Parts: sequence; structure tokens; C-alpha cells
Amino acid sequence: MSWRYRANATLEGLTGYTLTRRVPMQPPKPPPPKVPLEMQRLPGDKVRPAADPEHDRLLREPVFIMSSVRSGSTLLRVMLNSHSRIHSPIETHFRRMSVSLGTEPVRQAMEALGHTHSDIEHIVWDRLLHRELARSGKPVLAEKTPSNVFAWRRISSCWPDARFVFLLRHPMSIVQSWHEADPDKRPMATAVPRTLAYMTRVEEARTHLEGLTVRYEDLVADPEGELRRLCLFLGVEFEPAMLDYGRQEHGAFVKGIGDWRDKIRAGTVVAGRPLPRPEDIPAELHDICRTWNYLP
Repeated sequence: MSWRYRANATLEGLTGYTLTRRVPMQPPKPPPPKVPLEMQRLPGDKVRPAADPEHDRLLREPVFIMSSVRSGSTLLRVMLNSHSRIHSPIETHFRRMSVSLGTEPVRQAMEALGHTHSDIEHIVWDRLLHRELARSGKPVLAEKTPSNVFAWRRISSCWPDARFVFLLRHPMSIVQSWHEADPDKRPMATAVPRTLAYMTRVEEARTHLEGLTVRYEDLVADPEGELRRLCLFLGVEFEPAMLDYGRQEHGAFVKGIGDWRDKIRAGTVVAGRPLPRPEDIPAELHDICRTWNYLP
């Protein structure tokens, strides 16, 4: 029998109490950090078409080029921008713009005016793109930011009258081009899943939205024929200046807002690379290659 037991027995007999080892108290968990008001969406936010299209939208029938990265969208952009009636700006990345409502009064006011959080952002998106179009003096806007494919549902809700052009390219050529743009930071093991995510969303949009499909390989092999077909879809006459885009001003060719490599700076259409051999296509790309008719 230990001395602790004998001491506790004696103490309990005299006082009715016993000694126990004190268990350290765990400090209470701090409450989760409060999300600042300016980072909170309005309650009940939902994506929907404009409540008052006549006043909420300035753009009419905007054109969106839906493509993966490294699909020739910058080439198509400068060809379209060389048309006297089409303005195709640099990649605007407009869908990344969000609205901060950092005080209770402004939030209360927006809800009283009948706006959801997304409604307000759509008005800002529309105003930005309309400004670019108005400054160009042309009537048709064609926007080509590749990451738009991840927001095709929201874009089609924002502009129900939008027109869509789906630009396809051989999936393995997309992978190779993306890898070659920065081989050290973009190894092939990363290039395949990264670009496939874009291609998957392009096909998803192409399945759900009406539009015109253009292939990069056809565009560089027969630029006049493909541009005539595209102009017919857009309701404008073909113009030969579209083939000689180097004579026009198209903004800077800068990484992050479009292609920046030497080929696009040539000013004229350059032949595409040879198509990959079937045996050189990784298994992860087989399904999309078959869907786009690059594999039987």
C-alpha cells in the first residue's frame, strides 16, 4: 500500500476529501476568424439574366471565343480585330472582377434596388466591355479570354443573346504548345491535366450552347475559307484585311493577356505544326481526341 493511498485514506476519514492530481486545463479554441463584410456575398445571391435587359446591358450580341489555352485564339482575335466592324481586344479576364459591398447601408441599398451580388458584377462586366467596344468605333465585340470556358454558364446567363465560337485544336498540339512556352515551369506531367481541364470545359460549353466550331488546323490551312464562314455566322462581310493582320494595331502581345511568342508577331498566318502521331498521344487525351475527331 503506497503512502499516497494511506494519506488519502486518512484525509478522507478526517475531512471527507481526497487529493487528486490536477489535470491541466485546455485553453478554449479561438473562434473562427470573422469574414470581413466586404468579402461576403449578399444573402441569396444567384446568377440570372438581367432583370431589365434594356437598361442593365449596353452590349448587344457580344461574341465569345471559347477555347483552351494554346489553341490559336490570339491569331483568331487579331484576324477578327482587323475587320472594320469587329473589335476584338486583348484578353480582359473580365470574369475575375468582383464587387465589394463593405458596409451595411450599401448592402441594404443594393437589396432594396432588387440586385443580387451577381447582378451588380454583371453590370460592371457589361460596362467594361462596352467601353472597349465604344472606344473602338465598331459595332461588334469579340472577346477571347481562354479561362472564360470555366464560366460559360455565367457568361451565357449574363448575356443571353451572346454568340459563341468554339475554337478547337488537336489536344496533343495544345499540350505540346503549353509545355514549350515554359518547359521548366510547365513539365509534360503537368501540361496534360492542366490543358485537359480547359478542353473538357470547351466541350461542355459546345454541348450546351449554340455556336460555330472552328478548327485551328483549318484556320491556318485555309484562312480565307474559314474566315468567310465565320463572317457569315457573325453577319458581316469578309474583308481581305483580315488575312494581313500585321498591318493593324492590336495592342501589346504580352504574356498573361494573350500569345506573346514570335509566331504571332509575324503579322501573317504561319503554317501549323504537323499533327501528332496517334502513338504519341497519352491515354488521358484519347477521349477528347475522339470527341473532337482527331482519333477514330
